[in-house]
Amino acid sequence: MLSVRLRSVLVALLFVGTLPAQAQEEGLQDPATYLGYELGSQFTPHHRVVDYLEHVAAHSPAVTTRQYGTSHEGRPLVLATVTTPENHGRLSTLRRSNLKRAGMVEGAPQADAAVVWLSYNVHGDESVSSEAALKTLHALADTSNARTQGWLENAVVLLDPALNPDGRERYVNWFRKTVGTTVNPDRSAREHHPPWAPGRTNHYYFDLNRDWAWATQAETRQRLDAYHRWMPNVHVDYHEMGADDHYYFAPAAQPLHENLTEWQRGFQETIGRNNASYFDDNGWLYFTREVFDLFYPGYGDTWPLFNGAVGMTYEQAGGGAAGRSVVTADGDTLTLAERIEHHHVTGLSTVEATAENHQQVIEEFAAYHRSAQQNPPGQYRSYVVRHRGQGDRVDALAELLDRQRIQYGYATESGRAMGRDYRSGQRREVRIRRGDLVVDAAQPKARLVKTLFEPETTIPDSLMYDLTAWGLPYAYGGDAYALSERVGISTADAPPSRPDITGDTDRPYAYATPWRSRGDARFAAALLQEGVQLRFATESFTVDDRSYQPGTLLITRTANTNRLDDFDETVRRVATEHDQPLHALQTGFTTEGPDLGSGTVGLVDGPTVAVLSGPPMTPNRVGEVWHFFDRQIAYPATLLPAEDMEASMLDAVDVLVLPDGDYDTWLTDARAETITRWVREGGRLIALGEANEALAGRTGYRLSAKQTKASTDTMSDGAPGPEPYGAQQRESLTRSAPGSIHRVRLDTSHPLAFGLQSPYFTLKQNTEAYSYLGSGGTVGALDEPAPVSGFMGRQAQQQVDDTLLFGAQRLGSGHVVYLVDNPLFRGFWYSGHVLFSNAVFFVGNG
Repeated sequence: MLSVRLRSVLVALLFVGTLPAQAQEEGLQDPATYLGYELGSQFTPHHRVVDYLEHVAAHSPAVTTRQYGTSHEGRPLVLATVTTPENHGRLSTLRRSNLKRAGMVEGAPQADAAVVWLSYNVHGDESVSSEAALKTLHALADTSNARTQGWLENAVVLLDPALNPDGRERYVNWFRKTVGTTVNPDRSAREHHPPWAPGRTNHYYFDLNRDWAWATQAETRQRLDAYHRWMPNVHVDYHEMGADDHYYFAPAAQPLHENLTEWQRGFQETIGRNNASYFDDNGWLYFTREVFDLFYPGYGDTWPLFNGAVGMTYEQAGGGAAGRSVVTADGDTLTLAERIEHHHVTGLSTVEATAENHQQVIEEFAAYHRSAQQNPPGQYRSYVVRHRGQGDRVDALAELLDRQRIQYGYATESGRAMGRDYRSGQRREVRIRRGDLVVDAAQPKARLVKTLFEPETTIPDSLMYDLTAWGLPYAYGGDAYALSERVGISTADAPPSRPDITGDTDRPYAYATPWRSRGDARFAAALLQEGVQLRFATESFTVDDRSYQPGTLLITRTANTNRLDDFDETVRRVATEHDQPLHALQTGFTTEGPDLGSGTVGLVDGPTVAVLSGPPMTPNRVGEVWHFFDRQIAYPATLLPAEDMEASMLDAVDVLVLPDGDYDTWLTDARAETITRWVREGGRLIALGEANEALAGRTGYRLSAKQTKASTDTMSDGAPGPEPYGAQQRESLTRSAPGSIHRVRLDTSHPLAFGLQSPYFTLKQNTEAYSYLGSGGTVGALDEPAPVSGFMGRQAQQQVDDTLLFGAQRLGSGHVVYLVDNPLFRGFWYSGHVLFSNAVFFVGNG
């Protein structure tokens, strides 16, 4: 810890203002000089942020830059590396030494320097972050500054000024064209009211700060590659919150995940106290140990923690509604310049604290990964995922493991072992088959493995900021087992799949392929766009001594040869492109089940899909549907403007998706009548989230809210009476559903459930309660209200007991699908993608 006298000098020279021009590196300009305006007077466009990084790299021997990727809209993702010129001369050695400590490269470390990664602007409308990054970069880049260069002798700083440049530009462009030259702090001014999807999210309206563990987005995937090149020891994720709050920095709030080490918790305290000393000197208000917990693994503070770093979130008051200046609730005025200063101070303070403790930082980092390999946490030593018969589920899971640098292999021989069956929840003898995917718990990523694979999350405190469960075996939906012993594995490639095409391929009657994964839906989508008409089995059948399950895709020569001159060539080419197995059938005559020409066989003929978008829909939920079609299965979907929707827009639409949103005022009687008439004439409607509530009880819709008993307030001793004031927050937890995993009974005979196994696992985040649908319309219902993993309050469980989760009904000539739980949430619930594909392609076509 620095002396008070020296600290006050640092505040004066570094944190409150820039150094005199004569003390700067020759040719190196501060941000104000280079940009032509003072930081805080306006927001800086992303291309100018990148320009300034390149300027600093060109004029400071302490800085190099590297483009590590490109956003979806084509903007560069750039990382600045800052350290002393001497350290730059041995940068490769420093980087590889850190990877050796992380167990990712063999050998002994040859250099000692702590690695600090500063991440800015993951939420694009929290745009103060990138402005602060420029100021912090300049302070570190100036080689005439003895103090910062002293820190950099023992530290390498990696500075990412904008993790979400598309979202940032969306916000900055809106703001710059909205405001005038006069700053207006009045909250009623339009500059303090950002539009729909203002910039928090990326191009597809995904929250990148929830995506670190799932890597569904291009920005995340490229960032993880850059992160794994270094495996930093300390990581800071910069944010903003409401303008009436005060600054937040670590240490974090409870609950802390059990996989965090005492060192990680303790060094948060060290850095927090260093930050606090500067804020105390300046009289700035702040808080710690509240609101922001360390549990959900998809955040920019928790994910680094599960990878051995000391991960932290720093939150500045402000956000997209704060603009350049805003009047706060206490009558003060918060300016953009002040917000920049606060983030600037914590950035330098974090580098300072890390550099001064660099030896302990790297030793503890090495010990973290050493213990992970020698004594992995938890009771399980292997996680086994059945490979055979899963379609591309296991390949998709392996792809995620690769992105996370989690080591895995495939069982070299068959055998038996005791373990926990994820599907049943029971401990039993498990048969391991050669070729099953196996994740060994003893590896550098052991704590991340345990966090992502554990059958039940350990809940130290039920006051949660986000999801409380996320287990990958539940999300991917295959057969999986957690074993208490290690399994012999090969790290070679996956076992070879069946030949692409089997059977007699000489002018076959039809091609058949199973339906069990998102990859099958993507294959179907590709064929439909080639103009191929598809059929699907609604019942099991047997032909050529092969048995096929409901949902099997049938690509018949009939009805396709008159469309395509090269039918066989097209089908086989698309199958090869998608690594899709096909079996060539020479007859439509089955030995069991309906023949291929039966009326029970469904027809899919390239449905035209539309999705409501814009206000009052929830941007994230719209984005999940959009991303599913555009990126997950590559099938066209038209985003319709909800506010301007007209009946004529539905004339050519076959499937209309209603994402979650606020339908209270949008779904007027006139709009409801328009949609209902369209359904009755043959349209297929898919309702998600609050769209179900908007339809419930309306004429023609069989969905109805289930009446539940009202809860009774109790005293703290359990006796009936008014709820004590001090117990309100805890008592509210009994009604809470922050996100837990539940076992679901599926009617697998229904097209909505084709390709899925019962029980299915749902990620439940609501207490919406609807009665079962009659006439076979209830496709999914909770096996029991208690979660398989995670937390749901007692009253919340009572609310959802014996209620509908997934269902469908006929309405006139059309159909309605009700999805009460969101199968597309954050894009990572793989089994939900199969369910949603069924809703799009199968329901109403069988």
